[in-house]
Amino acid sequence: MQLYSIETGFFKLDGGAMFGVVPKSMWNKLNPADENNLCTWSMRCLLIVDGERKILIDCGMGNKQSEKFFSHYHPHGNHSLLSSLREKGFQPEDITDLILTHLHFDHCGGAVYNDNETYALIFPHATIWSNENHWKWAIEPNDREKASFLKENIIPLQESGQLKFIKEENGRLTPFTKHIDIRFVQGHTRSMMLPQIKINGKTIVYMADLIPSAAHIPLPYVMAYDMFPMKTLEEKKDFLEEAVEKEFILFFEHDPSDSCCIVEKTEKGFRKKASVPSTSIGIN
Repeated sequence: MQLYSIETGFFKLDGGAMFGVVPKSMWNKLNPADENNLCTWSMRCLLIVDGERKILIDCGMGNKQSEKFFSHYHPHGNHSLLSSLREKGFQPEDITDLILTHLHFDHCGGAVYNDNETYALIFPHATIWSNENHWKWAIEPNDREKASFLKENIIPLQESGQLKFIKEENGRLTPFTKHIDIRFVQGHTRSMMLPQIKINGKTIVYMADLIPSAAHIPLPYVMAYDMFPMKTLEEKKDFLEEAVEKEFILFFEHDPSDSCCIVEKTEKGFRKKASVPSTSIGIN
């Protein structure tokens, strides 16, 4: 099995929204804001080559939205989904599976492109994986979250015939392949999926938006974007206890500099113990 970090570029989000109740005087030291209070974040995906399967986890925001839409999020950087895949030696046609942790635009938008005013899938041969609870939540969105669920990102997945659902096991990991299990969490949005990958005797957990960056490891650092922040707090605590005990490696989707780290529990609570170079754990 081989792993590849796939960079799809950077974007900006309001620092206060990203750090919730934590004062700017504290979070600004971790990810300094610009003059508009915006912080830069990565949209980092993970490609798993497991036998004949090439499994991509998330796919960035894509480039099909309007100029007005992008003016709110300022996508930038030298990387894109397709250029990063090709740099690693892969074509869109090679991807056999796309796991979408959830259907917010910055995680799933890259799956669909605008082809002469119609929508088509970037990965023509891939099975697209979501789950029933989250799918229903996304296509019937609440007023607070609906700006993150864009129909042009979601409906084409269903219309393609390539969409399938992973069964959610209450309180348990759901096996996906021999080496990948799915952990379900409920705080950020309903039934977000965190893939857990076993490789070379280690466990790497793709954190999605439970812990979007290393700066979000301390328990009070919960995003204002989360639908159920107290649930996030509970899930973070349970997960981090397990991560310390089992020496999990956390793979961050949104951290602008650290892709991986391990955690420790100190007298001040959970903290990053050390960054982990991705190449040292077999991530190309």
